[in-house]
Amino acid sequence: MASKIDLLDVVQKILKLDTKMRFAAIIDPKGNIREAIMKTGKTNLKNQKEEEHFCRQVAQRRSMRKEFDRSLGRVRYVHVEREKVSQMVIYTKRNIVYFTMEPEMPINTKIRLITKIKKITANL
Repeated sequence: MASKIDLLDVVQKILKLDTKMRFAAIIDPKGNIREAIMKTGKTNLKNQKEEEHFCRQVAQRRSMRKEFDRSLGRVRYVHVEREKVSQMVIYTKRNIVYFTMEPEMPINTKIRLITKIKKITANL
């Protein structure tokens, strides 16, 4: 039997990858937050209700994007660049990994982080 993955440990590992990381969450396919942490010293830009609503929308977008998997291939990651924050989403087999970082981070650093996070979350 496969061992249970410690989701708290996973989100902590994600936040420790870079000082500019802000937030990390594991979301189930229905958009429920399974585990989430705001990095110590960072201010949440959304309140609890907004965060939960946003996570439900992330899950809805995943199902909408699947419509194009056959013609375009599966989504590798989603990157949204906002004025106040960079948002990233990675789809695993059974979950969604959502994390944010400071927007001024160079794109090559973001790509390196995505690669590392994909490895950390490969078994989710």
